[in-house]
Amino acid sequence: MARKRLGEILREKGLLSQDSLEEALQVQQVTRERLGRILVRLGLVPEREVTAALAAQLGVPEVHLFDEVDMKVIHGVVPKSLILRYRAVPVRWLGENRLLLAMADPLDVLAIDDIRQVCRLEVEPAISPEGEIEQFIGQFYGLQELASQASQDPELSTVPAETWEIKETVQDEALVIRLFNTTMSQAVRMRASDVHIEPYGDKVRIRYRVDGLLREVMELPLGILPPLVSRVKIMANLDITEKRLPQDGRLQLYLNDKAVNLRVAITPTLFGEKVVLRILDGAFSLIPLEEIGFSPEALQRYQQLISSTFGMILITGPTGSGKTSTLYATLDRINNRELNIMTIEDPVEYALPGVNQIRVNYKAGLDFATGLKAILRQDPDVIMVGEIRDRETAAIAVRAAITGHLVFSTLHTSDAAGAVTRLLDMGIEPYQVASSLRAVVAQRLVRRVCPHCRESYRPEPGSREALFLTQMGFPLGELARGRGCRYCEYTGYRGRIAILELLPVDRELRQLMMAKGASDQLKRAAVAAGMVTLQEDGIAKAFQKVTTIAEVMRVAYGDENC
Repeated sequence: MARKRLGEILREKGLLSQDSLEEALQVQQVTRERLGRILVRLGLVPEREVTAALAAQLGVPEVHLFDEVDMKVIHGVVPKSLILRYRAVPVRWLGENRLLLAMADPLDVLAIDDIRQVCRLEVEPAISPEGEIEQFIGQFYGLQELASQASQDPELSTVPAETWEIKETVQDEALVIRLFNTTMSQAVRMRASDVHIEPYGDKVRIRYRVDGLLREVMELPLGILPPLVSRVKIMANLDITEKRLPQDGRLQLYLNDKAVNLRVAITPTLFGEKVVLRILDGAFSLIPLEEIGFSPEALQRYQQLISSTFGMILITGPTGSGKTSTLYATLDRINNRELNIMTIEDPVEYALPGVNQIRVNYKAGLDFATGLKAILRQDPDVIMVGEIRDRETAAIAVRAAITGHLVFSTLHTSDAAGAVTRLLDMGIEPYQVASSLRAVVAQRLVRRVCPHCRESYRPEPGSREALFLTQMGFPLGELARGRGCRYCEYTGYRGRIAILELLPVDRELRQLMMAKGASDQLKRAAVAAGMVTLQEDGIAKAFQKVTTIAEVMRVAYGDENC
């Protein structure tokens, strides 16, 4: 029976039209590439679908490397030189002397014979997407290889008695450059928000912050720290001779032909300078207001509030809780040609089309209060203040809200009601707070359950989740969790979403503000008026299978042991 052609298989599956197939075949006549690679490169068919079709055509198994590779087989069975030369990954043993080998081209007889002869074993070819093979090899051999080279370099492995006296020049400068570039490439691939380079004892630890939590990815000898820090300082135009004071800067990298902006913070510690690189991805896309995390009812009410022509709306929460994303989504929603929208931010993290944005510059004397005064002379309709940090900024913002401007800003408080008492503690008069404040949104970020490995379950009676739900007065319904897969780096979570509480200011709350009511009184009154608390919103999202009860317990209730 004749073997079906790849294009025929994809057409039968409804993945490829005749016109698209003919287009790809015309390209193939010129480039002589494999048809599957052309289809992927032109964006006509997803790579995973092409791989599945090739597996069916050739009669070989399809392998998901990050799910199926036996790590005991990866090390030592096939020489690394052959893996890198043929881009072939050992997957698992099929018998005593038979190895399953994942390849982008399982018909590469030369590669199969070479590995068979060198390793003296039988090889069973399998197929995996070429991109997945490159990703796997990059992750498991890229950083590990560079770390191994650094550890074996006698100049870098020598740790002198005084950390500050480590020599800053090494013979293999290219090693430091490759190490930095590879570290940043993997951080971007893993969707990290921050990279930490930290000296401890005789080691340098590198960690990524992914979905709000830090993950250690590599350890290096302490001797690599000075040339690595110097590399960062040079790229960020910082003083490479200054090691006793903190320094801040910015730099831009081009990784895989994509511009990535980094915010650099360097601080001296006991064992040397610690570097934190905040990744401001140039491909950052504005999150629509509907995707922030508001429930349908809260979203409808919030959109009514932000349509006002005056008053102040505050977004509260700790650092890293998504306040800036909510503010940007809000400004994007109300932005139109009839409004003059101005912001003062530290720093400007995203350029909003049609919005006049000012960056704080403390060295030049431009702080939030000074910038806000300047904005008020620019005939603004809407003002966004990145953060209210002091009494002067708070007083100017409140006066602006009272005198006919719509003002948005942020505060660091644990809940929505706490924002009121924070303003009062700053010295703002109760009548000014009551007359200016229209609403407060408190928020936190919880990790989403990975959609690729999500599974439903019911918590076992007596488990921590069951006890928690019972204590909070909720039934033991069906929940979701992630098993862990390559898409989520085997954590069970991928991405984050906000849990929120929206506190609109009504007549009763204004009376409590005038009477300097405590935050507990304000919160009780808001709940009585229908406010859904932060914790209740989190539990609701867990029952909607968006996040897990463990995440809600960790973030909204401060349970670090979940």
